[in-house]
Order: sequence, then C-alpha cells, then structure tokens
Amino acid sequence: MMEKQKVLYESGNELAAYAAKQINYHVMGYYPITPSTQIAENLDLMGAQGQHDIKLIAAEGEHSAAGICYGASTGGGRVFNATSANGLLYALEQFPVQSGTRFPMVMNVACRTVSGPLCIKGDHSDIMYMLNTGWIILFADEPQTVYDMNLLALKLAEAVSLPVAIAFDGFYTSHQKRKCMVFENDIAVKDYIGEKKAAADVLDLAHPITVGSYMNEPDVLNNRYQLHLAMKQAKELLPALFAEYAELSGRAYSFLKGYLYADADILLVILGSAYHTAMEAADILRKEGIRAGVVTLLSLRPFPHEEIVQFCQNAAIIVAADRQDSYGAEGGNLSLELRAALQRAALPAKVISRVYGLGGQDFFVEDALSLFREGLCGNAAAFAYHGVTKGSGAKEQPAYFKPLSETDTTKHITTCSYDAAAGKMIVKGGLLRDSTAMPKRLAPGHGACPGCGIPVNLNLLLKGIEGNVVLLFQTGCGMVVTTAYPKTSFKIPYLHNLFQNGAATLSGLAEVFKQRQKRGEYPAGEITFIMVSGDGGMDIGMGSALGTALRNHRLILFEYDNGGYMNTGYQLSYSTPMGAKSSTSHVGSTQYGKTFFHKDTPEIMAATHIPYVACAAESNPMDFIRKAAKAAAYARDFGTAYIKALSACPLNWSDSPDKERSVIAAAVDCCYFPLYEIENGITSLNYDPEKAGKKIPVTDWFSMMGRTRHLTKDTYRKITEKIQAETDRRFARLRARSENPLL
Repeated sequence: MMEKQKVLYESGNELAAYAAKQINYHVMGYYPITPSTQIAENLDLMGAQGQHDIKLIAAEGEHSAAGICYGASTGGGRVFNATSANGLLYALEQFPVQSGTRFPMVMNVACRTVSGPLCIKGDHSDIMYMLNTGWIILFADEPQTVYDMNLLALKLAEAVSLPVAIAFDGFYTSHQKRKCMVFENDIAVKDYIGEKKAAADVLDLAHPITVGSYMNEPDVLNNRYQLHLAMKQAKELLPALFAEYAELSGRAYSFLKGYLYADADILLVILGSAYHTAMEAADILRKEGIRAGVVTLLSLRPFPHEEIVQFCQNAAIIVAADRQDSYGAEGGNLSLELRAALQRAALPAKVISRVYGLGGQDFFVEDALSLFREGLCGNAAAFAYHGVTKGSGAKEQPAYFKPLSETDTTKHITTCSYDAAAGKMIVKGGLLRDSTAMPKRLAPGHGACPGCGIPVNLNLLLKGIEGNVVLLFQTGCGMVVTTAYPKTSFKIPYLHNLFQNGAATLSGLAEVFKQRQKRGEYPAGEITFIMVSGDGGMDIGMGSALGTALRNHRLILFEYDNGGYMNTGYQLSYSTPMGAKSSTSHVGSTQYGKTFFHKDTPEIMAATHIPYVACAAESNPMDFIRKAAKAAAYARDFGTAYIKALSACPLNWSDSPDKERSVIAAAVDCCYFPLYEIENGITSLNYDPEKAGKKIPVTDWFSMMGRTRHLTKDTYRKITEKIQAETDRRFARLRARSENPLL
C-alpha cells in the first residue's frame, strides 16, 4: 500500500540529510568537505531542534571519519557518512575494510573533481576510485532519486551485509533544489527499513567475536569470493527491492533509465544530472528525423551488464560520455565497462568515448548535441576530450611582479643572536616604524574578505623574516583567495598541498634544498621554509605536522587560527571555542553550540620538544615581528619552529571587519589566547593581562562576536562558567611554568 507523502522543495544534500533523519541512524562520522558538507550541516541543525537522535561525530579528517563509521557498524549500529573528492581518497584504504569484513552502512558522495590542481567543482573522478572497494555503488540523477536511494540503500546494505555508496553530481544534484516527494511520517520509513538485525556484533559479550583477523591464502581468496557472491546477491535482490519501493512510494526504479532508447539509431550513455540535459538534445534531433536516445545507469556496482545490453541492442552508434578519465586507457570507466558488456554480448554497435565536463564545466544542450553529431560523423575518433580549449602556446606564464631578491628583503629590522648559557634567542629591533621598509611578499589584489586576518597575520610574520623565503600553503581560504589560476598574489616561490600533508611536503622540499646544496647543484645561502596552515588545517594535518616536528626539519609551521573550517562555509574545528555556533554546531533546544573545549595546539607542538613554539597576535604587532624573527633564527640553526596567530574571520565570527584588532585584543586580555613562547622547553609569558590591569571575563570577548553572543545569556551561564574556569586554569598553569626556571 502506498504510504502518505508530502512535497518538499529541497536539494540532493538536503534530501540525503532528511532521509537520514527519518531513518534515525545511530552514528554519523564525518569531516566537512565541499560539496557534501551540507548533509552534516542539515543533520546537525535538525539534531539541535530535537528532530533526531543521531550522534554526529566530527572527525579530524575523512580517514578517521571512516574509522568512526566502521567502529560503530561493528557494534551493531546503523551508520551514515558523506564525503567528496580528496576526502573520499583520503579515506580510501578504509573502504575495503568495511566491505571485506561485511559490515553494512550508507555513505553519500557528492561527486567532485579530485585535486591537484585544487578544484572544488563537480565531476566523477572521485567515485570511480571506489569501483574496486567492494561497495555497492548507486548513482542518483536528480534530488528525488537521492532521497529514494538513501532509503533503498540501507535496506539493501543490511540484506547482503555490504556497505552502499550513493553518488550524485556535486553542485548540480547536491545543491539544486527540486520539488520532491518524501514520506510524511518518519514511522513509515522505520517500518519500511525494519528492525536492525546485525549479523555480527562486537558488543554481544555473551558471544565474543574477532573481527578483521589476519589471513593468508586460501582464506583471503575465499573471503573475496564471498564478497563477489554478496555483490551477485545484491544484483539479484535489487529488482524485488525496486518493486517493493515502487508499491510503497509510487516511484519505479531499475538498474538503468532510458529515454527514446528502444528504437534509437544513436545512443548517448551518460551519468548523473547530464542525463536530463541530453534528453532535451534527443528531442531536438528527433525533430530533425534522427532517432536519438539517452541511457543512464543508476547502479555502477553491481554493474548491469545484461540490462545495458538490452537498452543498447538496437543502436548502431553509441557515444559513451565520461565525466572522468582513466588516464592512458583511452576512455573513462563508464566507457570501458560499457565496451566490455557489449563485447561479451557480441553487439556490433560502434562505440566512441568522450570525456567531458571535468572540473565542473557546465554541460549544455549544445554540448549534448555536439556529442550526438560527433557520433554520427563517420570518421569520429574512438576517443577524445570534449570542450578542450587551446592555450596561447606561450611556454612561460607572464610575470606579474618583479621577483624579490635576497637584497630586497634583507633590511636588518631585527637581529638575532643565540645565548647558549640562557638557552634563548636574543632579539633586538623589531620596531613597527622600521618594519615598513620590508617589501610585502604577499601583494595587494588577493580575494580575501574585508577584515580577514589571514593577509594581516601573514604580512606581520614576513616583516620579521629577512632574506629568501619559500611558502607552502595547505588548502584553505588563504590558499584559495591568493592563487586563482592563472594569477598569483605571491612575489616569492609558493607551493600548495592538501590539508593532511602540508608539513611533510615542506619537509621534503627543505631537505632536497640541503641535498642539492651539498652536491653543488644550488648556490650557497639560506632559505626560510614556511608552511602556512589554517581553516582547520591543524586538525586534519596534525599528524603530518607532528611527524615533521619530531623529525625536527629546519622550517617554520605557521598556523593562522580562525577557529573553524572557513573555506567550506564555517563548520566546527577542534580549535573553535567551546559553545560557539557553526554550521555543524547549531544552537537549539537540545544543543548550545560546540560541546568541547578548543584544542591547545601550541602545547601539543611543544610536547614534540621542538626548539621554538610561540603565540602571537596582531593586537601586539612588535611582539609578533620579534617572534617571527626568532622562529626564522631557530629554523635556520636548530630545527622546527611553530607560531600560532589568532586570525579574525568577520564573515563567520559575525563581527565588524573594522573592529577585528580590538576583537583579537579582547581574546588576549581574557586569557583565551595568551601570548607566550617556549624556547628549548622553557616557557616565557610575554604578556600578563592581570598584571597589566586589563584582564576581562571571557564573556566580554564572546559578546563581541555573533557566533558566541548567545553565551552571554543567563540560559548558558553554566557553560560560560565552565569555559571561564578552564581558561583560568590553563592560564594559571602557563603563568606557573613561566615563573619556574625549569618549565
């Protein structure tokens, strides 16, 4: 019997979250990454409003998010995740663990370009990496299908004990709103899914099991064969599930969708939202007397070999369009598997492969018509890219700035000398009036928001560092707003790598510099190597940073801490203040914002026993410049230095761009962000607000920002008292260490 439904006008991401809410999963492990982040954001908002009881766990990276999901699933829980692009690749090694041990779960993939170079737009280069992981992979072509597949997927996953991924086009299906039907009552969804009956449960203490045993041949072969049989079982079970869901919802699904395909002479086989664009092109060609049709797949794993042959059996020409390339194979994965299916069936159709739409390039009706007409052309190449534009032919990019020489950036603003007896670097100079002589390595013309602290902090840092500098930026706002291809805002060498690997990458660069100098391949001299991280980069990149620090490479790790994942739209970071609201720590009847204290990164870095750790703030610029000079001196002569600066983000802190220096000063004066340094294990407090008569309550700082202003209400007094007590405790310990000659 068809269940009662209602209309929602929502996007694919919103509908994935809505389906998850109705299912009421036990756990969602996640890490924010565009364009899938809205799924977690919407679930958090609904959770704050008391609409579900899902435990959302913000991991420090996608690899850990996958581990959270795996652990929860082994405990008999229903588990959910969402990711995209490099996040999917970062977690990739965990996916065969999930399927190989046969624990069901559901993950949504809002498909996006895999970096590098960095691109956040939609194509299918990420989901194709999952083809060999043992996961069932469904592909939704529109928001309605995203909702329906999220319900079907869990039922299928639990029936065959395999995890299921639901893929859809990032920024198209994920963000475009459509009128869709959803079940009016959550209980109807729960009844459809049924009771959870775990095949194995680590929490069943009366029947202890071992999961993930060590295996050799022939056990691994047998394990993989059983996984193969489970995928076959899924193929056999899906038609019955489709029929059951059609009876419940009135919406019929199959392995494939086709439009005007039965009598078509030429077919365009294409995945995702582009299917709907291609349908319009087929209509146009039909009016011209050309029998054109379109086919799309709703299941990549199991791959519907027999079904696709049935859809294509009457076509003389097939254009297989891939939004992804399997480089060197002369076709993307869809093309290759389609060719294999047709070959097995001995169909004589001519197949040409076209790669299109990479990096989110729009796919218009004109593009679909062009693909059809290429297929109709008798001498069309078997494989080609569609939509490629020729470059200028220039061998070098134009130089936008005159390179800064070592002479240009040696201004003697500071001088550093190491006092071995005291175990400290002695800095002289660093006056603000002198620092104006230092040319800016970051040029004007970047795209940062008004009031953004990133360029402010970076320029202050670089005022204190003389001579040659090479920068590495982890992914983040600072990177995105300064390097939009083909231009750059940097007058000095610059390198980018992803959040999780920035420090390791820079350590490799620093070491090859020394090796090339040893071999006479590079002139004598010094380069200060600086990694710039922020936007949560020292969460997902913490492991890489710690490894680099423990190896004690001669470089600087600089963190601009803006207290969130800002470049993805402000989700909570481990450095976000406790109680602050973000798009994944909403304020509502059951939630007051972020639920745990901010991470004390300087103390974590100090535990690696690197020679220098410091905190600096734009409100104390001379102190900042001197610490930068110290960091460079330590990096040159002793090893890794780490500096952290509190960095304003007016857009997401919800404060005024012209007041940011006073907001930063308040963070220092309330002792939330103390100014101190640790040299060779000895702590020095550079500024004590209490002794200066400037100490203020944490709530005074909170009141200056929209993200924390709610905490000043009496409703949250217990929370603010807890925050104040922890802030005071940390500062008291810091002061005590500063007063002790050994600490």
